[in-house]
Amino acid sequence: MVTKKKKSSRTQAPDDIEKAVVDSMTNQLNGLSPLSRQCCINKVPERLRCVKKKAYTPQAVSIGPLHHEDKDLLYMEEHKQRYLQHFLHRIRVKTKEDLEVYVKKIVAKKASLSGCYDGEASEFNSDEFVSIILVDAAFIIELLLRSYYQPSEDDNDWIFTKPWMLQNIAPDMILLENQLPFFILEYLFADVGSNWDNAEELPSLVRLSYVFFQKTVHLQGNEDNLKDIISSRLEVKHFVDLIRTLHQPSSKSSQTGGPTSCCSPKVKHFCDGIRGFLSTKKPQTERPLNTPCAKKLHQAGVKLQVSSSKNLFDISFNINKGILEIPQVEIHDYTELTLRNLLAFEQCHCTENHIRDYLRFMDGLVNTPMDVDLLVEHGIFVNTLGDNNKVSILINKLCVGVSSNNENYYFADLSKDLNNYCGKPWNKSKASLKQKYFNTPWAMISVFAAGFLIVLTVIQTVCTIISVIN
Repeated sequence: MVTKKKKSSRTQAPDDIEKAVVDSMTNQLNGLSPLSRQCCINKVPERLRCVKKKAYTPQAVSIGPLHHEDKDLLYMEEHKQRYLQHFLHRIRVKTKEDLEVYVKKIVAKKASLSGCYDGEASEFNSDEFVSIILVDAAFIIELLLRSYYQPSEDDNDWIFTKPWMLQNIAPDMILLENQLPFFILEYLFADVGSNWDNAEELPSLVRLSYVFFQKTVHLQGNEDNLKDIISSRLEVKHFVDLIRTLHQPSSKSSQTGGPTSCCSPKVKHFCDGIRGFLSTKKPQTERPLNTPCAKKLHQAGVKLQVSSSKNLFDISFNINKGILEIPQVEIHDYTELTLRNLLAFEQCHCTENHIRDYLRFMDGLVNTPMDVDLLVEHGIFVNTLGDNNKVSILINKLCVGVSSNNENYYFADLSKDLNNYCGKPWNKSKASLKQKYFNTPWAMISVFAAGFLIVLTVIQTVCTIISVIN
């Protein structure tokens, strides 16, 4: 026979309930981990990840703690440890006691290192965390050195003897979730220089990284910004931040705000409106306008030209001549992955979202494959994907899920001027006439011939009238 459990007749007193809730909430509040101002490596927000998960997930190698336990990446751990062994030999570490020195170096920086990651890094105990950082840091430094100095063919190197492996590893090194703080790389790299035969000939870690990513993922960057970083005027948090910094408006550009139009006919190339990397942009008082697409610009008579500058932000518009100059951009297999991770880093950690604003400008410029056709035709886009439709889709989807701030849109003035130019009926009529009747030499000859015939007909008519009157 089943007996029913009697409900307790005792009820909890209100004071007891209040005390229990207060105690529970107090324990929760006291257990909150402190937020670190150094945090710069974290999981990509789901609103961005869901658009294209593969663009944020390592496929060949894990760097740092966030993907360390991914089973699909465990096969690389032995190769990373081999690189650690070579690194220790390079800096003349030969005994267990010597290795202990480097473990202590990482332990001494553990608090700063942990502060660079979000909460998931705290799941690892101290021993695991220190081991992950030391192995991965040595692996990266050794990889950069071998890539720069090109090891000999007889070198028993599993990565460099299989070029496809390097092409698998390099893209994973520019993922936001797959980073090491740059300061720990520089900290260990200093010992490489102290043990280098010709230390003055050893490039900086920043330059080694720049050359490596140029070779592997076709990195485009601004040499002026590279010089600023090497001279320690700009701080680098990790590889994603390095690539972002290389693409920022140059610190040698004017500090007056975003790009503006050239109004003086004497000016041949006006970049004075480009904001420097460290400058503060004034909020726009008007709602910024979207950029007209390339087809509309062409129909309004705007001439598209490649800028001589390598800085992506050196975009200028000469109102008097109707010339829009844009730096050349190569669209390749790593473009989407790179830009998505730059956007994710900006969205999570940066107050100035320059990359977002640049892509917003490009998103307005490209609506259809026909717009890409025009940009490729004028040399602004170098499309190595082979299909202009793919480029159009890529650009139109990059900013999906990305939050925007209209008041601080970098290209607001430029977009406004382009819209004003396209909105003038005279510009459209003049461009239509030119594109219809003067677009080829034969069309021009036909127009002049027709005009000449009309003139002859008028003269003949006048002469006939005069002869009749007389």
